[in-house]
Amino acid sequence: MRLKDKIAVVIGAGQSPGMTTGNGRATVLRFAQEGARILAVDRSLASVTETCKIATEEYGALEIIPFEADVCKESDLAAAIAFAKQKWGRIDILHYNVGISVSGNDGSPTEITEDAFDLITNVNLRGCVMACKHVLPIMREQQSGVILTISSISAYQRYPWVAYKATKAALIVYTKQLAIENAEYGIRANTILPGLMDTPMSVDTRATVFGKTREQVVAERNVRVPLRNRMGSGWDVANAALFLASDEAQFISGVELPVDGASLVNLPR
Repeated sequence: MRLKDKIAVVIGAGQSPGMTTGNGRATVLRFAQEGARILAVDRSLASVTETCKIATEEYGALEIIPFEADVCKESDLAAAIAFAKQKWGRIDILHYNVGISVSGNDGSPTEITEDAFDLITNVNLRGCVMACKHVLPIMREQQSGVILTISSISAYQRYPWVAYKATKAALIVYTKQLAIENAEYGIRANTILPGLMDTPMSVDTRATVFGKTREQVVAERNVRVPLRNRMGSGWDVANAALFLASDEAQFISGVELPVDGASLVNLPR
């Protein structure tokens, strides 16, 4: 098992309503399948409890605990980290998989509201910073640890919604800072850049917000993907996270890994 007895805190372990498996839930299931003991954190206790149920009944989870927390509240994040440390005595992996865009009323540079910008920034970026603030002392003391963040190829591509793009771009730089500032403590930090994905957040939420059918949204997105004209799935992101969390990636830190079906290949950078 690639994560045997590793202690993982996955923030964003539930998912939005939809027909497919989201990045966070898929990651929890793959981590469980590979032997990790997991604190599954989400603002929706019902959703994360469902994730834990699936992990236990279908993926052979050794130990998985649901934990309700609002990433906009530092105290909630601190409590989650403290719970995991008290329960298991260490934290080997922190995976921050939280992000909102259109569901947070994101807008163009001329339309974005102050409230929407603040909300999306708090969820996508500040929550990650606060979670890392509380996990880093633990990882530094134990002289090891892995931090994974989820950015997006929208950080580099043309993308209409200003708050999502700005926060996901900021996550890339922040994760690189984590990598270099904590390398001496044996801590690795990497970020994953999903491309167009067939997940509840990316497809079902858009269908609802823009008044389209799910099939319409899927067709519009599929044609934009170079690799087989088909979106990726939450499992593609989960498998990338599993690799980066495992000892197979023990000399990989400070990287941004696109999981995007070649979408960034021809983009000037």
